[in-house]
Amino acid sequence: MAIFLTKESKVVVQGMTGSEGSKHTARMLASGANVVGGVNARKAGTSVDFSGTTLPVFGTVVEAMGETGADVSVLFVPPPFAKDAVVEAIDAQMPLAV
Repeated sequence: MAIFLTKESKVVVQGMTGSEGSKHTARMLASGANVVGGVNARKAGTSVDFSGTTLPVFGTVVEAMGETGADVSVLFVPPPFAKDAVVEAIDAQMPLAV
């Protein structure tokens, strides 16, 4: 069995600023996941605070990977945008997209 996610994994959340994305980002942080930022093209350059942990928001997955070294993307986007979000992660050569 392969291990895809480790304690060293750096996670970026596509859709972190939405209701589901922010809820699950808070849960991931509480469980000890190494979340390093989020992606939302309309909110690029801003940041979001999760109980004292402030995470930057990037415009693209490529930017997020370049700035943070992220190697995992977790997607919380509405269904009509899911395909485009997965394709963006693939085009950025993200090793793992969930």
